[in-house]
Amino acid sequence: MYEFFRQLYLRLPLSPGLRYRIGHMRRRWMRRGLASMQVEAAAVLFAAPAAALDAPAGQTPELIPGGLAGQHDWVFFGVIDWHFRHQRPQQLALALARAGQRVFYVSVNFVDSVEPGFELERLDPALPLFQVFFHLPGPHSVYAGPPSEPTLDQLRTGQLALWERAGIRQAVHVVQHPYWFALAAFLPPARLVYDCMDFHAGFDNTGDAHAGAEERLFALADLTIVTSDYLAAHAQRSGARQVAMIRNAAEFGHFHTAAVAPLEHANPGHRPVLGYYGAIAEWFDPDLVAGLSAAFPQADIVLIGADTAGVGQRLASCPNVRMTGEKLYAELPQWLARFDVCLIPFRVTELTLATNPVKAYEYLSAGKPVVSVDLPELRSFGDLVYRAHDRAGFVEQVSRALGESAEPLGASVAELRERRTLFAAGQTWQQRATDLLAAAADRSAEPSVSVVVVAYNQWPLTERCLASLVEHDDAGPLQIIVVDNASADQTPQRLRAWAEADPARRQIILNTDNRGFGPAVNQGLAAASGDYLVVLNNDTIVGPGWSRGMRRHFEADPGLGLICPITNNIGNEAQVALPGRTPQEVFAAARRYSFQRSGRLLPMPNVAFFCVMLPRRVYQAVGPMDEQFVPGFFEDDDYCLRVRGQGFTIGCAEDVFVYHELSASFDAEGATRRQAIFERNKALFEKKWGTWKPHVYRAESLPRP
Repeated sequence: MYEFFRQLYLRLPLSPGLRYRIGHMRRRWMRRGLASMQVEAAAVLFAAPAAALDAPAGQTPELIPGGLAGQHDWVFFGVIDWHFRHQRPQQLALALARAGQRVFYVSVNFVDSVEPGFELERLDPALPLFQVFFHLPGPHSVYAGPPSEPTLDQLRTGQLALWERAGIRQAVHVVQHPYWFALAAFLPPARLVYDCMDFHAGFDNTGDAHAGAEERLFALADLTIVTSDYLAAHAQRSGARQVAMIRNAAEFGHFHTAAVAPLEHANPGHRPVLGYYGAIAEWFDPDLVAGLSAAFPQADIVLIGADTAGVGQRLASCPNVRMTGEKLYAELPQWLARFDVCLIPFRVTELTLATNPVKAYEYLSAGKPVVSVDLPELRSFGDLVYRAHDRAGFVEQVSRALGESAEPLGASVAELRERRTLFAAGQTWQQRATDLLAAAADRSAEPSVSVVVVAYNQWPLTERCLASLVEHDDAGPLQIIVVDNASADQTPQRLRAWAEADPARRQIILNTDNRGFGPAVNQGLAAASGDYLVVLNNDTIVGPGWSRGMRRHFEADPGLGLICPITNNIGNEAQVALPGRTPQEVFAAARRYSFQRSGRLLPMPNVAFFCVMLPRRVYQAVGPMDEQFVPGFFEDDDYCLRVRGQGFTIGCAEDVFVYHELSASFDAEGATRRQAIFERNKALFEKKWGTWKPHVYRAESLPRP
């Protein structure tokens, strides 16, 4: 029964609703058949409802084995279900898993449930490779358009459940369809990679709304990988920051098995076979095949694949055309071995002009002659592929290709077939995975960030803050500048040793007197070289992806001028009441809060400078901090008014959390002196701006324990 449902799922042109129901029945049969599959039951498939959110933070359950220690996990947001048709999405994920990476492949099919959560399918008992099915109510198609806000909220909750249950700390998100943009793009601990494998606007089933999502993917992706020169130019025109060429490839060993000895053409009963396998969709040219049928009545034309464009009806009058329907990936080499000539009979459209055909690499793995329409990506193959500019030329090239086997195998044909297989042997998915790992590790194109930390005594807090910055330096080049305001404890000495450990990225400024917060910040900002500038208190702790998460909001909204994260302790709307007595416990609660708000920005009139980020262009427009507000208080309110005066907006990133002790340095001053400083600087502020409006807390937040 399981195989029956699998074949039904693969071979029929199904509506989204029916495809979902068959897929769901398939997963039910998987549950029942686990023992016969000889795979550990818990490791193959399990349900993770919203209750799983209570799992201990950072714990990796045994039922989700990990990849290599210290590596990022990889989450693929797929364009097809894993079991639909084995091609680039699955091949890249599989190759990464074989390289030791833990990989989660998110299916385009969903579990019909109003309760948030996910199901997990172990795809290979020997590899850390899993397919994820998120919970959504009713039939749902990713191709129709982006998810609604209620749908996105449920997906976010399921995503959080996955991260909690799997113990994912940091990840690389590989987005392969624009539908997933809002879910995948704004998670701070995840580097965003857009796998632009096709010109999506060329597909009949792609909703118009996806075009806007793809434009945003190009703009926000840390890395865009493309399969063709056409798509590389498209990505660059669309503003992609970093573009890497990761062309398609073949599982060489799988298809090289089809490199059998030529069929015995001396046998009078032999009919040459012109073969094709793959999708038979709107880009397939039935008129081209009809022309072949008429030109080569002595040959059989075998077309393997699901016909979703009515090609079979248009070729019904061609007696030598055989349409077999979809075949399993494991069976394809058997069919390829029978082909005398392999075909790529596509229409020349914007979609196919952008295509780097996977099947070309697979055909060549068997040394077979390949005849294709003149696609740009095949021109670099030289004489390894016969190319035609029109239908008459296609017939002529097929005739030439058939000539390779018309006579006994000569030296020139043998040499040509050997060159084909040698070429394909150098174009494998494992090599593509190696290239992808290298491209994803290259952060040189990401914007640089300079962090200015002002220190005054309290070395243990400063040391903890700096340690967190170094640990979570995972989002582009990071420069750390510490300005010490004449600390009387061990701070200056310890800072010298700290800076010497990495002088290229660490800089210290040791003042001989306490210049106050604003002037010290100005010293640091004047020395900063980053594209983005951060002012950070020394009594804070940052977490994974903190700078990337804040930077994303500026990339998404060019009108944004200044941003802060949410925190556990501050005197305005950025404070969120989170349970926990230790920083670790608070961080765990904050992750659950922020994951469900990924991409959300809370507009605010003012932000406190415990942790703020601004682009260099905004700093250049606004200038340094007003140094009259010493040693502290009101310099941040003043700066916010100046930012808004330049036409920029201000907000709080709901998806980024930074832990804060709150006023550790000022608490050491004593309550009386602190109040005197406050009143003095308030008077200065009101003289400059008028009546000061006290900050307020947000009305709703999680209850305190």
